[in-house]
Amino acid sequence: MNIRLSDFIKTLNKLRKTKNLSSIKKQITGVKTKIALRNLGNENGAAIRGDILVSELEQILKSQTQQRALYYINRLHKSLKQTKTNPINDLNLSRWKEYDNIITDSLWLFDKRDSTGTHLGWYWGNFVPQIPHQLISRFTKRGDWILDPFCGSGTTLIECKKLGRNGIGVELNSRVAKKARQLISKEQNPYKVSTKIVTGDSHNPQFATRNYQLPTTNFQLAILHPPYHDIIKFSKNRSDLSNAKNTDGFLSMLGKVVDNVSKVLEKGRHLALVIGDKYHKREWIPLGFYSMNEILKRGYTLKSIIVKNFEETRGKRGQKELWRYRALSGGFYIFKHEYIFIFQKKNH
Repeated sequence: MNIRLSDFIKTLNKLRKTKNLSSIKKQITGVKTKIALRNLGNENGAAIRGDILVSELEQILKSQTQQRALYYINRLHKSLKQTKTNPINDLNLSRWKEYDNIITDSLWLFDKRDSTGTHLGWYWGNFVPQIPHQLISRFTKRGDWILDPFCGSGTTLIECKKLGRNGIGVELNSRVAKKARQLISKEQNPYKVSTKIVTGDSHNPQFATRNYQLPTTNFQLAILHPPYHDIIKFSKNRSDLSNAKNTDGFLSMLGKVVDNVSKVLEKGRHLALVIGDKYHKREWIPLGFYSMNEILKRGYTLKSIIVKNFEETRGKRGQKELWRYRALSGGFYIFKHEYIFIFQKKNH
């Protein structure tokens, strides 16, 4: 059973008027015992994590002076009474310690892909759901619109439904789009958001018009996970980036997609590019950084470069020893990472 937030705040108010350090610590010890690891229940049904509160109370107990103890008490009181947000997400920075599930480091290590809900690893080009989950949580508010111009198996849109964001995906392959729609439709929709997959070409000049079936032309986040050029051939369609004749052709096609996305992405909002490098004729091609530069030409500021691990791809599954031999004999290293580039669209 949760403890009422209002009762806890009343206790803090009394402690703020206490002038004796030993008395403060005695009362804090009693409060800590009552809370233990239970959550603090709010009148509107929300809850504040008990383990976070306990750590705050322990900090007060470690205080060497009355002044320092009162400082921590006042800080805790303020964090519970005030909400501090920013324009692009729903995070309450007054209670920032509660968001330990949100990664703020530039190295992302995932042991395995999230398989909750309708997430399945059936598609050759899908990425782990943790990536859109992190990006959506960090850069959008509930009810915002998210665009995925390389929709694939619908991973981003499934996360949109889980987190209460509207999502639009564009997928070139009609067969893939059909299966993705089926999976997305089975995902629960507790926030009653809208998700839709458009079967079409993201670098079509008509992409940004209402004639191209987009229900909105005002998105708050774009997540791009294109083919890593020709590492995997996804189709025979000439508009498929995996069929680009060379690196320059790939970058040109990607640039056109970014141009289209820019037409519908709000100023000041974020675009994320998930991509890896490749080898060609025993030469490392830094496709990620080439792609980064292509986007920087288009009115964006680079905010972060994240390196994410991957342990095994479908194409290399069960061939670990073979690839190790190839690496030793060919003088190269086996890819174990990909990049997540975070850009912000400029306001001018």
